[in-house]
Amino acid sequence: MSQLRLLTSRLGVQAARLLAPHDVQMSSWRSRSSGPQTTFPGSRDGGGSSYMEEMYFAWLENPQSVHKSWDSFFRKVNKEASCGPPQPQAPSVVPESRPAASSRTKTSKLVEDHLAVQSLIRAYQIRGHHVAQLDPLGILDADLDSFVPSDLITSIDKLAFYDLREADLDKEFQLPTTTFIGGSEHTLSLREIIQRLESTYCQHIGLEFMFINDVEQCQWIRQKFETPGVMQFSSEEKRRLLARLVRSMRFEDFLARKWSSEKRFGLEGCEVMIPALKTIIDKSSEMGIENVILGMPHRGRLNVLANVIRKDLEQIFCQFDPKLEAADEGSGDVKYHLGMYHERINRVTNRNITLSLVANPSHLEAVDPVVQGKTKAEQFYRGDAQGKKVMSILVHGDAAFAGQGVVYETFHLSDLPSYTTNGTVHVVVNNQIGFTTDPRMARSSPYPTDVARVVNAPIFHVNADDPEAVIYVCSVAAEWRNTFNKDVVVDLVCYRRRGHNEMDEPMFTQPLMYKQIHKQVPVLKRYADKLIAEDTVTLQEFEEEIAKYDRICEEAYGRSKDKKILHIKHWLDSPWPGFFTVDGEPKSMTCPTTGIPEDVLTHIGNVASSVPLEDFKIHTGLSRILWGRADMTKKREVDWALAEYMAFGSLLKEGIHVRLSGQDVERGTFSHRHHVLHDQEVDRRTCVPMNHLWPDQAPYTVCNSSLSEYGVLGFELGYAMASPNALVLWEAQFGDFHNTAQCIIDQFISTGQAKWVRHNGIVLLLPHGMEGMGPEHSSARPERFLQMSNDDSDAYPAFSEDFEVRQLYDCNWIVVNCSTPANYFHVLSARVSVPADRLTPKSLLRHPKAKSSFDQMVSGTSFQRVIPEDGVAARAPEKVRRLIFCTGKVYYDLVKERSNQCLDDQVAITRLEQISPFPFDLIKREAEKYPGAELVWCQEEHKNMGYYDYINPRFMTILKRTRPIWYKAGYCGGRGTSMVSHTSLASGKFLSVLPGVTSSMFQDHTSEGLCCWVLTYAKSFLEPLG
Repeated sequence: MSQLRLLTSRLGVQAARLLAPHDVQMSSWRSRSSGPQTTFPGSRDGGGSSYMEEMYFAWLENPQSVHKSWDSFFRKVNKEASCGPPQPQAPSVVPESRPAASSRTKTSKLVEDHLAVQSLIRAYQIRGHHVAQLDPLGILDADLDSFVPSDLITSIDKLAFYDLREADLDKEFQLPTTTFIGGSEHTLSLREIIQRLESTYCQHIGLEFMFINDVEQCQWIRQKFETPGVMQFSSEEKRRLLARLVRSMRFEDFLARKWSSEKRFGLEGCEVMIPALKTIIDKSSEMGIENVILGMPHRGRLNVLANVIRKDLEQIFCQFDPKLEAADEGSGDVKYHLGMYHERINRVTNRNITLSLVANPSHLEAVDPVVQGKTKAEQFYRGDAQGKKVMSILVHGDAAFAGQGVVYETFHLSDLPSYTTNGTVHVVVNNQIGFTTDPRMARSSPYPTDVARVVNAPIFHVNADDPEAVIYVCSVAAEWRNTFNKDVVVDLVCYRRRGHNEMDEPMFTQPLMYKQIHKQVPVLKRYADKLIAEDTVTLQEFEEEIAKYDRICEEAYGRSKDKKILHIKHWLDSPWPGFFTVDGEPKSMTCPTTGIPEDVLTHIGNVASSVPLEDFKIHTGLSRILWGRADMTKKREVDWALAEYMAFGSLLKEGIHVRLSGQDVERGTFSHRHHVLHDQEVDRRTCVPMNHLWPDQAPYTVCNSSLSEYGVLGFELGYAMASPNALVLWEAQFGDFHNTAQCIIDQFISTGQAKWVRHNGIVLLLPHGMEGMGPEHSSARPERFLQMSNDDSDAYPAFSEDFEVRQLYDCNWIVVNCSTPANYFHVLSARVSVPADRLTPKSLLRHPKAKSSFDQMVSGTSFQRVIPEDGVAARAPEKVRRLIFCTGKVYYDLVKERSNQCLDDQVAITRLEQISPFPFDLIKREAEKYPGAELVWCQEEHKNMGYYDYINPRFMTILKRTRPIWYKAGYCGGRGTSMVSHTSLASGKFLSVLPGVTSSMFQDHTSEGLCCWVLTYAKSFLEPLG
């Protein structure tokens, strides 16, 4: 009996440890705090000792008569209580007070049944969604698998899985604390338990949340969905839902009647998305949200603009007029790509709400990171670090959500400190088809939403033909986001009533699905019949609601006929009211100098070379770098890293927020930046000296990103959309890594102004230089950016005093390749409202000649688009035989070779710092300065790469085709072998006008003249050089 007393005293601790692996906690045997207190077997304040003694005596007589968990428990405690191994004793040693064997067997069965019921409850919580009735068509299983999990009680015979029988259905079982199906009751019959689990997990809502590793969050979801009667709606709520469905469906019907042959990517089959989005916004507004930023593909966009954002209907309808002329510059875009920004009163909460729908191209998910970046910026400018005022909603298609990698990249930004938006509500319009592709051929995962599991986001699947279930799920989703600040996914399992667009025939590829769709009763009629049957509304009220909205549409249609001009700026998703006039013109049309006082340069240099925090141990190698910065500051000069530091610091002093993002940007890929210092003795203690420049400075954000280009560049683009008073930069680890972000560059950055009149100051820093890493990894592919520049190579410009400013206003972006730190400083300081692609060096970061004096950065100085020859050749231009134009670091190779060959007076070298927009005025001036010199373009890259194809026609235009400019490679085959060292820079055969090639022939555009010129030009490369 001493062992028995020892077992009793240890039970409280040991039982919890023993039963935890079986998902049975001690608390699960106790009642909830609201009910009467019961005791756990073996506790000191009840009859637990008697219960435990029964189990112990049963085990002593036959270890197999008790559950294996008790067997394991008693063996372990017996071992601790005695030196020898536990030995089950013969019946003769059992005290006479022990219960009868039948009683012990009955007790064991009772324990096993309770454990089985707990396992059953858990099975429904984990796998109930697999048998939920999610498909409105009743054709497919939402998880693409008709298999029914064996641990779900879909028939009486399934009880045997838990060693239960039909006779057990009416037995009462204690409910564990991990379920709320009992409500205020603490015990239920097995029959009632199964019925309530079926009602919660296997009807029109399927829940995936048990993979979340936070108990509080799981309990929160269980309570929201398991509590009996929780999904009840008032008459007012039902009537509002019906009215929203009327607007959603009648809008699509109106468009179909008026423009039956137009593509509009309607929402038919998922009309419930409109009340779903409005519910999310209503609930979020109730919880304090003031600004909601939305991103979505084209399906349903017009409906969202009309009934969620509340865009004027006549402005939407006039988009269908093919004769409509654009009043703004630019191409415009198709109506189902456009965005909108609107401030209004939320009618449910009576609070102000700002809604922004971000414009998106046909790349369905490309807008995801853009929305997140814009949301992050809005939170930053509002001081909303917890996301209590600003949030994002992303709408997805099922095929794109599963198939496009940017979705994964965006999810992985969701919890990173410098990228988190504190939770996003994702709404998936699950058509169960992608264009013509069956989902069984479109994804390997059971659901299209499985990508969200990587960030522990709960996933709520819901049958879109059950509007009340949809609205409840969306309300819970909004509450989840604003409670836990984490992502959540709502999967609207629906169908697409028409084809991919209104002109498409889906019966070609999905005949059975569309036969069923043609029979499907629309959700509006289904729900209206339900409310009429329960006397919530009358048929007359329903018909009046339809007639009312039809009348609104007709009146707006009439007004739309009067519109002859389209103002694209009325569709802005991110207006800059303080930056532009009402007419869209910039308030300032000047290029101010970007130099700063020398004392400011010195102060920034001193901070950049110090550690502002006390007792902060830095790396010895970094000490040498800081010492070098201090030495340069004393000598009034800067290298590349210090010039960047001073540009950022000067902007921060003016109150301009600076954000630098990308892979390894804190230190810099080439270990040159070191904007974040790390304490060598205290883990995770860091210092950012840039934030210690002035007491009232703007904040500086520098953040290493995830190993993503597409997602991160999109994020930074969205961040830069929010305000013109910021410098937002994304740096590629190597220049060619922008390849994987090409969609953002093509669809948003280069074309954003033309399509959407969207201004953006995003800066791309692309390390570039043919330095032995192969032709592709060494190159930032400047030819791609130049090819997408929108200036006309054949249009001779009209020069004026504001020519430089006008070029900046008219261009779609700026492409710069600086050769000096001072010019890099100026181009960073000169913030403009257009994107900039800045090719940055690698070897020049530490080149001894690549340094600039303070004199080139002080007040009165500015960015030089072209740096002309300033040596001996410039003083006697009539003696110059060759004028070489170049850009970037090849300049230093040319200067060195010119000096080696003693040709300083015969060869002039001019640098193009700004490639696009092309500096026609300065190039013309340089060429005219050296009238007797032949013109050569020298670059590191192969001829079909780099800059030559861009600059050549522009040279021809500005020189009126009187002088050709020849190509010369500065490097051969990308191996780093300088061609200039093998050829005299002044040689008559170094890319010169060859004998027999006359100026008139060069101007001859006939096929015969061009053929002669090309053959002669090609022949020159076969002759020996030098």
